[in-house]
Amino acid sequence: MENVDISKGFVDKPVPADIDIVKEIKKLCKEKNAVIMGHFYQPAEIQDISDYIGDSLALAQLAQKTTADIILVCGVHFMGETAKILCPEKKVLVPDLNAGCSLADSCQPEEFKKFIDEHPGHKVVSYVNTTAKVKALTDICVTSSNAQKIIDQLPKDQKIIFGPDRNLGNYINSTSGRNMLLWDGACEVHEKFSLEKILDLKKQYPDAPVLAHPECKKHVLVVADYVGSTKGIINYVNNSDKKKFIIATESGVIHEMRKQNPDKEFIPVPPDDSTCACNECAYMRLTTLEKVYNALKYEQPEILISEDVRAKAEKSIVTMLQMS
Repeated sequence: MENVDISKGFVDKPVPADIDIVKEIKKLCKEKNAVIMGHFYQPAEIQDISDYIGDSLALAQLAQKTTADIILVCGVHFMGETAKILCPEKKVLVPDLNAGCSLADSCQPEEFKKFIDEHPGHKVVSYVNTTAKVKALTDICVTSSNAQKIIDQLPKDQKIIFGPDRNLGNYINSTSGRNMLLWDGACEVHEKFSLEKILDLKKQYPDAPVLAHPECKKHVLVVADYVGSTKGIINYVNNSDKKKFIIATESGVIHEMRKQNPDKEFIPVPPDDSTCACNECAYMRLTTLEKVYNALKYEQPEILISEDVRAKAEKSIVTMLQMS
């Protein structure tokens, strides 16, 4: 394989202007026995070329089952790490290593370990939006779609540390009657939704239910008609007789909802600090067709994790999958 410079975090090589890039990506996948796994928050053109589209839980389960030699994860860095943790024998690629996560970044492993050590006797439950090193410090991983189910399986008197998302943790505390000790982290995208703007949209669209992700702040969740994971929000839309929906999560998911429900209208909630029409994760938007093509062609950038960290992190994810 040709050596390439990935000092910028991605393969920075020009893609020939005269090629059909989508066709060439599919060709490379076939030649290399590669699959593309894309998250619902990815740009529309990336979702459209993905072999599998899903939320964090679905992508983790698919990574476990695939027979591909190469997994190209179109999402953010921790998603690539999760795939590598579950599939150490496979080559896992991400189009751009700069695709981080504000939530994962809010929980550095050294600080989290200190927090755990300061509170002995607690079961450590971590949201999947964390680095491999944080997962290695964790007893059970959870996603927004299975967190409630997993927490409910733990004894009522079990002391729990929940990290890193305080909003999701607060929501589970409120619905389960728990008093989990919360790490003070958050997703910058879901933190930005404005109650005022949601109420304004409700006035404009009085029959449209508000659908919100549990990473949102409490005041948003209180006025929501449905609170659920990305996949849960999609399922709600699919099963609803309503024709209009107000969406309080990353706006990339609207692409999939429109594909499945072309007769329905989706109104994204804008962030509170902007007049733009939707709320997008800048990290998710770093993936481009050109970066996908180069990642497949040169098989870089590759996710690499030390075996010690990987094995510890795997236990927390496997426990999650067993409890799901």
